[in-house]
Amino acid sequence: MPIASMFQPLWDASGFKAETPIQEQVYQPLKDGRSLVGLAPTGSGKTLAFALPLLEQTTPGAGLQLLVVSPSQELAIQTRDVLRPYTQAAGLHLVGVTGSANVKRQLEQLKEKPEVIIATAGRLLELVESRRLKLATLKTIVIDEADEMLREPGLSQVRELAQAAPEDVQLTFFSATESPLFKDLAKEFGQEVEIFDVRDIDHTQGAVMHYFVQTDNAHREVWLRHLAHLDKFQALVFFNQNAVMMKVARTLSHQSVKFAVLNRTDRSTTRANALNAFRKGKVRLLLVTDLAGRGLDIPHLPAVINYQTPTRAEAYIHRAGRTGRMGAKGMVVTLGDDHDLRDLRKLVPQYDIVRGYLNDGKMSTEAPKEEAAAPKLAKAPRTATMVAPAQAVAPVAATQPAEAVKAAPVRKKHHKNRLRDRKNKGKRRKP
Repeated sequence: MPIASMFQPLWDASGFKAETPIQEQVYQPLKDGRSLVGLAPTGSGKTLAFALPLLEQTTPGAGLQLLVVSPSQELAIQTRDVLRPYTQAAGLHLVGVTGSANVKRQLEQLKEKPEVIIATAGRLLELVESRRLKLATLKTIVIDEADEMLREPGLSQVRELAQAAPEDVQLTFFSATESPLFKDLAKEFGQEVEIFDVRDIDHTQGAVMHYFVQTDNAHREVWLRHLAHLDKFQALVFFNQNAVMMKVARTLSHQSVKFAVLNRTDRSTTRANALNAFRKGKVRLLLVTDLAGRGLDIPHLPAVINYQTPTRAEAYIHRAGRTGRMGAKGMVVTLGDDHDLRDLRKLVPQYDIVRGYLNDGKMSTEAPKEEAAAPKLAKAPRTATMVAPAQAVAPVAATQPAEAVKAAPVRKKHHKNRLRDRKNKGKRRKP
């Protein structure tokens, strides 16, 4: 992929040495206006793979020509921030259009007639249907995280956008995982779509360890607390349900853990502040659901934690892809019981998932020596590795201490006093 001279300084400043397989393979087809699917691992440079050739084909002052659709506000904002320096270098104007942002402000920005728009589908359709945004000059639609976007309601939204665009619009879809719909795109959208799959030849991801920590529901929060206190530790914590995430957040708010939450019901500024705090290292844990965490690029992220075991292979792949990006090392820690481990190994057999333990403040595959002596405590973090072991006494202790039995006579004495008071009830006390 030849880098255009106007983009070369930005490319060099980013530290890129060579093009990735997906960048090489889709460059010319995109410039030729061909519709395609680009399949490549997470962290392999898909954003620049579609952006650079398409921006080269975009003409300043000729109206909206490039539209990138993302499944979440966070990903749309991230893509906007990545592409803005490149659009400026090309003399193009870029605008972000997301659902929870101020509509009036977005309308003011659209009056400047941007050539490039990065958007979430819902807000974009609102503007198109109200005729506040016209797609008559649109040349290309990019569907990012396409496997997610082509599941309802996303599929219907993408269809509506394609129908509102010119008949010969170029359709491109990029994803890290396959979707059954990729083979039926010609039927869905009425044009032939080529598939470029480089997943087997792309080796841009670094070494990632996949740990499974055996625990029960009662101790998952304990594990979160102590993982957060490991040296130089930071992680995205994934949940299957928003309600479970908020319950854990309420518990952690009473612990000495620096964390933030990406809650889909929060205001856009609240979510942006949470993500910025995490990126700047001000918080150790960022609690997210699969949709909120889709496509997030956190440079040098040490770890990903699956608080709940994912039920779809695609979910695990995308979660794991947040760490170990562009050659860096990383780890995935999944919390669960033996049933969860068995199901997970069947779900994603391509990963070597090993049992993980805390040893001397680090994740390890070696079980602590006291494991054999106290198998009943194997589900809880070992006190030898805890930063604040005193706080863990209550969660770890599963039975009542033996000394508590001695308290019984006190209750019996109180009972005798109660019987005496009842017997003397109504009798006059002697002066």
